[in-house]
Amino acid sequence: QVQLVESGGGLVQPGGSLRLSCAASGSISRIGVMGWYRQAPGKQRELVATITSLSGWTNYADSVKGRFTIARDNAKTTLYLQMNKLQPEDTAVYYCNMAQMGQNYWGQGTQVTVSS
Repeated sequence: QVQLVESGGGLVQPGGSLRLSCAASGSISRIGVMGWYRQAPGKQRELVATITSLSGWTNYADSVKGRFTIARDNAKTTLYLQMNKLQPEDTAVYYCNMAQMGQNYWGQGTQVTVSS
């Protein structure tokens, strides 16, 4: 089992920045993919960014390329999402995800609201 706990959400003005964190604990494999997803009201959950555990290869949704950066610590137990130049359309609940050994794990989510 893997537990994921997000933090760092909040209210920010357009153009501002936030950094989300996701602390992972439990049976973490060396091989897998960690990522951030988001779900806005009335919309489906969508991929924001992912990073592979072994190589650190990253992938971003087109809507966040150049503004968001995904990273993880050396121990691969904490995942980050640096979000810059935030816009109202980035408002959503952001979820941390870990996919490993055929299992998919989710955090409880953290709210990000971009509003003036």
